[in-house]
Amino acid sequence: MKSTESASQQATALTQHFKAYAGHLRIDTLQRLIDVLLAMIAARSVNHHDLSAHLPGVSTPQAKKRRADRTFRDDQLDMDFFIALLVAHLPPGKVLLSLDRTNWEHGETPINFLVLGAVVHGFTLPLIWVPLDQAGNSHTYARMWLVLKLLHVLPAKRWQGLVADREFIGAEWFRFLRRQGIRRAIRIRHSDLLDDLSGKEWFDHVQHGHFHEVDEKVFVFGELMRVVATRSPSGDLVIIATDFSVRKTWKLYRLRWSVECTFSSFKTRGFDLERTGITDAGRLRRLFGLVTLAWMFCLRLGVWLSQTQPIPVLKHGRKAVSLVRHGAQHLVDALRWKPERFMAFLDLLTRPFCPPGAAGSEVVTY
Repeated sequence: MKSTESASQQATALTQHFKAYAGHLRIDTLQRLIDVLLAMIAARSVNHHDLSAHLPGVSTPQAKKRRADRTFRDDQLDMDFFIALLVAHLPPGKVLLSLDRTNWEHGETPINFLVLGAVVHGFTLPLIWVPLDQAGNSHTYARMWLVLKLLHVLPAKRWQGLVADREFIGAEWFRFLRRQGIRRAIRIRHSDLLDDLSGKEWFDHVQHGHFHEVDEKVFVFGELMRVVATRSPSGDLVIIATDFSVRKTWKLYRLRWSVECTFSSFKTRGFDLERTGITDAGRLRRLFGLVTLAWMFCLRLGVWLSQTQPIPVLKHGRKAVSLVRHGAQHLVDALRWKPERFMAFLDLLTRPFCPPGAAGSEVVTY
């Protein structure tokens, strides 16, 4: 950075935006939070040692590490704070929700998160999450808790629907979603019963590239639903229980993969989340929230930049960098060398995401 003073002024401006969604938090608490978020983006890491080199101020590295640690331990940064801030950045209108898990191990300790988020520009923006107290699949009640808590801030009328993999099935779960007014497109196992026959018996003849639907709605886990199926390129039978039409179901369910892109950019391709030594559930929940905020800022800027400065496409047909990496590179460059440009970016970062295809209409001057 050009100076610790300019960095402090920039962080203070962002603090005012956060204050609007967390009026109960002290300014110095929010200032420390912003410093840690910007350090995460610059270091591409959640490791305290890595963060200390990017925190502003003239204190010792040990003192800066303690400052970062205080942020991860701050009980004021609770789930309500993260949900309010993240939902405020969603694009207007209906959003598609995606449910999935991400996990890793710290030594012999399994770390397992259940995450519910909104699909935004090819990624899933986590909105609420909970660390599970065991490895493996989530319990129905954990999923219900996530949905109910999010509904307090994001009512069902704004949910386009919910997509999820075959891990997230069951009669109680399917019935709960219907009663909450949430439309479903959830993959089921080929052994699950559709009326009196298994999914495999209904769709064993389906070939790759072809889409088939049961002519009438059938009972799936006690719920009367449409069921559609196809085969993946590897030959795996993909069966989806849905409240949407066939065409809409496949269009929406393909977006479920966006959550895998998010998890990848949280870990080795982004913020190196797996390097954390934190295992306490409360601190893990807070760490995940901090990474989500830092990641969201990078994606927000990357989406806008991709419209004004398109990402080059390499010979193999893929983009040179992801939207998240694209945004992070420009954000770090502006933060370190171009404070005037960073302040212009800051104005963009405090706005909600634009609807898909509308980023080019946003005006940012610097």
